[in-house]
Amino acid sequence: MEATTPLGPRRIVLWTCGSVAAAVGLIASVGVGAQSSAPTGDVTFTKDIAPILQRHCQTCHRPDALAPMSLLTYEDARPYARAIKTRTALRTQRGAMPPWYIEKDIGIQQYKDDPSLNEDELAKIGKWVDGGAPRGNPADMPPPLDFKSGDQWKIGKPDLIVSSADVTVKAMSADQWVSLGTVPTGLTEDRYVTAVEVREVNDIPKNADSKTSVGGRFVFHHMNYSSTTDPSGRIDETATHWPLPEVGRNGDIFPEQAGKLLAAGSVLVLEQAHLHANGRDTKAHLEFAFKFHPKGYKPGVKWVNVSGLGKGADMDVKPLTANQELHAYAVLQQHTKVVTFEPHLHAAGTRMCLEAIWGTDNQTLSCAGYDHNWVRTYAYADDAMPLLPKGTILHIIGVLDTSAANKNIVDGRNWSGGGRRSVANMFHNTLGTYIELTDEQFEREMAERLRKLKLTKNDYVIGCPLCMGVTPAEIASTASR
Repeated sequence: MEATTPLGPRRIVLWTCGSVAAAVGLIASVGVGAQSSAPTGDVTFTKDIAPILQRHCQTCHRPDALAPMSLLTYEDARPYARAIKTRTALRTQRGAMPPWYIEKDIGIQQYKDDPSLNEDELAKIGKWVDGGAPRGNPADMPPPLDFKSGDQWKIGKPDLIVSSADVTVKAMSADQWVSLGTVPTGLTEDRYVTAVEVREVNDIPKNADSKTSVGGRFVFHHMNYSSTTDPSGRIDETATHWPLPEVGRNGDIFPEQAGKLLAAGSVLVLEQAHLHANGRDTKAHLEFAFKFHPKGYKPGVKWVNVSGLGKGADMDVKPLTANQELHAYAVLQQHTKVVTFEPHLHAAGTRMCLEAIWGTDNQTLSCAGYDHNWVRTYAYADDAMPLLPKGTILHIIGVLDTSAANKNIVDGRNWSGGGRRSVANMFHNTLGTYIELTDEQFEREMAERLRKLKLTKNDYVIGCPLCMGVTPAEIASTASR
């Protein structure tokens, strides 16, 4: 893409993203009229739609998996044809499927494990449904995917699995915020973690009807947890804090140089679990899966917390009002690489954007819709992680809707402020992850970004305000000021 500037044409480096299979869900709907074949040239299930479902949907939409119906075959998918068209067309809005809400017309567009559909795929789905949802030639059907077992971990085979104690939640009961105590890891030596994933295991039959939401299959809404070598579970500056698992959230794969320590003799401190009823008496526990770096690995960078990037006690959410905006700012105290963007709002939330302000340069890094039924974390691709110099101002903008249009709201007539219950509100991006860079690391990252993207002085890359085609020496001079 080229843009005219006072200096002449400038190449704007925007990111595009491929699609990979990822967990998705879909609510049932009535189908379309019967039709089992189609004239040559029409969009058909076997030739056009089945490959789309394999890439984007079947990880969850299959027997013994998360979603409430299977989409493996024509007979499975056809009753839900109109629902497939409706839900995929929502894109970034509440209820969209796949549940990936990054807006594609602004900011960085390269993320890991992006399950979203492209425009061509959406057009094919629309044409297929509008044409009567024909089956097509059975010979066009792609070979079925081999899922092996419904218990496969998305991060791959774990090196260690630690289980919490069981809890029982009655079918109709109030929300609970409880500690589940400590669980020994059993490690006899320090190990650095390259990926972690948490999942709930419960006694709800896998084929049980749960067409309300993904939350209907679980009782854990989220869990705050850390690890420490203190057997009593006391948390101090040596503890390791792990990404917070939530309903619908994906696992975490850390950057190569940023492994997290799981120490010898450590215990998992299950500080606070948010439990909710789902309409069934349910017995459940959490499994914490860790993948390790090879023995002898040492991290090359440090994780850092960005505090203040949100609002809590001073929230003022008006009743029956759409498009309410909230703003929060934080100044980076060190050079920073942004690893993930994770908007967090509550039921009233519909959208969040993350901006980086460096001098007169104001860049929108990411904007995403928000649906409290599916909490997503968006991991930037390795060469797209924002590289922000010390002193950059991070700015988040949240949009809330308490009008009747927002079906996540229990009663939009009520005023609300900050609070941990879903009927109250939160607004922050502190669940996003950040890496601290020294001057030398910052200069090296800049030089590598310049080399990989082949940037010139007429280029402009979102998320790297100093990557303007300057030389490594100029970068070093800027970083030392």
